[in-house]
Amino acid sequence: MQIKITDFSDENLNVYARLNENELSHFYEPVKEGLFIAETPNVIVRALDAGYEPVSMLVEDNLYVTNLPLISRCGDVPVYTAPLPIIEKLTGYTLTRGVLCAMRRKTLPSAYDICSNARRIVILEDVMNPTNVGAMFRSAAALGMDAMLLTKGSSDPLYRRASRVSMGTVFQISWTFIDDIETVCRSLSFKTVAMALRPDSMSIDDEMLKKEPRLAVVLGTEGDGLRNETITKCDYTVMIPMMHGVDSLNVAAAGAVACWELGKRSR
Repeated sequence: MQIKITDFSDENLNVYARLNENELSHFYEPVKEGLFIAETPNVIVRALDAGYEPVSMLVEDNLYVTNLPLISRCGDVPVYTAPLPIIEKLTGYTLTRGVLCAMRRKTLPSAYDICSNARRIVILEDVMNPTNVGAMFRSAAALGMDAMLLTKGSSDPLYRRASRVSMGTVFQISWTFIDDIETVCRSLSFKTVAMALRPDSMSIDDEMLKKEPRLAVVLGTEGDGLRNETITKCDYTVMIPMMHGVDSLNVAAAGAVACWELGKRSR
């Protein structure tokens, strides 16, 4: 059902233009899970493939016909269309490729549900930057990791920027939030690998790590890295050998290297 928008103040744009991520995530409370906004056709398709339910769409006028196959996949939901000058007022519009979709969130699974058969997982501790979270999902999915767990201080993978940067892989790799890293990993028999710059760190290519049947790669927040308490509780502390005096990598870059090297056991 196409509904034409001619004014940016139209209340039909509220979900896309005037509600922040937190307000969207609590949109239906206390009755149901909230909403999130999927941006770009590629991300929307992957969300649909993963069984997420569309609520409405927002499409630039000139791109309506081009996106008819995608619109059809979303079923009988309102499809708001507006001319470019109106849609350009949306924050970050130039990155959406002219298509956005409001979708219902799902109830998050338990860590046991998604990790009971996993062999290699990634854990993010308080990684607050949605770009880094999205990049980590893309690396984890591409490099053979089985699941991702995030502490509740981390950015939500369904935030617009996170899901867009992930290229929709947040809908392809299982994930959930957890309260305590040690408790979860012990209960699931995972050995934990802290990515940290410590004198006692072992090399990331150590053969001992590859022999572990179940391994959880633990990465910390931007700047400060993992908490000292977390590092102490992990079974291994690992660093990536570097050159030219560089002492560290961005968490997303370090995570990609870790997924490649430590995920080899599962490939």
